[in-house]
Amino acid sequence: MDKMPAWADAVLVPLISILLAALISALVILGIGENPIEAFKLMVEGALMKSSGWGYTLYYATNFIFTGLAVSVAFHAKMFNIGGEGQAMIGGLGVALCCLFIPWPHWTIALVAATVSAAAFGAAWAYLPAYLQAKRGSHIVITTIMFNFIASAVLNYVLVNNLRPKGAMEPASATFPEATFLPTFQDMFSTADNVMFRGSPANVTFFIALAACVAVWVLIWKTRLGYEIRAFGHSETAAEYAGISPVKITVVAMLISGGLAGLMALNTTMGESERLVLNATEGAGFIGIAVALMGRSHPVGVLLAALLFGFLYQGGAELAFWANIPRELVTVIQALVILFTGALDNMVRAPLEKLFLAMRKGDA
Repeated sequence: MDKMPAWADAVLVPLISILLAALISALVILGIGENPIEAFKLMVEGALMKSSGWGYTLYYATNFIFTGLAVSVAFHAKMFNIGGEGQAMIGGLGVALCCLFIPWPHWTIALVAATVSAAAFGAAWAYLPAYLQAKRGSHIVITTIMFNFIASAVLNYVLVNNLRPKGAMEPASATFPEATFLPTFQDMFSTADNVMFRGSPANVTFFIALAACVAVWVLIWKTRLGYEIRAFGHSETAAEYAGISPVKITVVAMLISGGLAGLMALNTTMGESERLVLNATEGAGFIGIAVALMGRSHPVGVLLAALLFGFLYQGGAELAFWANIPRELVTVIQALVILFTGALDNMVRAPLEKLFLAMRKGDA
């Protein structure tokens, strides 16, 4: 009984980590001669106090939900999937091929097909690193990182040589047919008298991300496969003794992880750009690692952490636009949150565990 309560691990540790990151960020802003309180107000106003800001916040959060869930599923199997970026890129290729070459009559049917295609392409890109880990002992961290670069090169080649419209210079596909355009939040929630989410890219994919959270929760905690994944993650030796195949769990967990990362392309490729562009992921695959760490690999935690990082992205953009704070410093603020909630997590956890242990001894 030397551990802290579950609520403290899930709530108190991330909260203190965020507060520490905010304190250091405030000192950095003070160091360049700006007011941190005014800076925070700008971030809140830009990201949360108007519907268009909420639209951008939810758009970014949608990306981070998918990549955070992808990392979380791999975490439960004691694997560190660093390849979400590449898997999302290849998922985008699946979306593009589905939308460009099949004449869909309506966006609903196109969305179902693109969802399957994005997940399949993302899972396929995760398969070889999973196989190499399961059969050859190649470390999943190394192989998935390498596959990110390979994915970028493959996507660049396909865009330039196969999908780029004749006469175009940009490495991007043609615009998808109008029948595949997804409804935006502006389309869905505006009325004749009140335009909501004006100009923001948030779209129906957000609800698919919420459904993915529910699906992952059911998978991990309510199914036999989820039990096997968690058992394997806790102890490979014990899991194997119980009849659980390490090869099967390694491959299946990574296929699910890659499929979830591939689904991010629905938001960026089909929902926002309405075409395939080279840098659509914009680092969301790596942010998913921090989201999964902060969310303790639980879908509810991932959702909340994704919303936080969506706020940081949109609030940071507003900060860089309206204040005399360089965009690079906004990136530093985001990095501080990642640092404290990820790499320095134990710096907060260890003192709290000692505090709760001392309180238990005092009560005894």
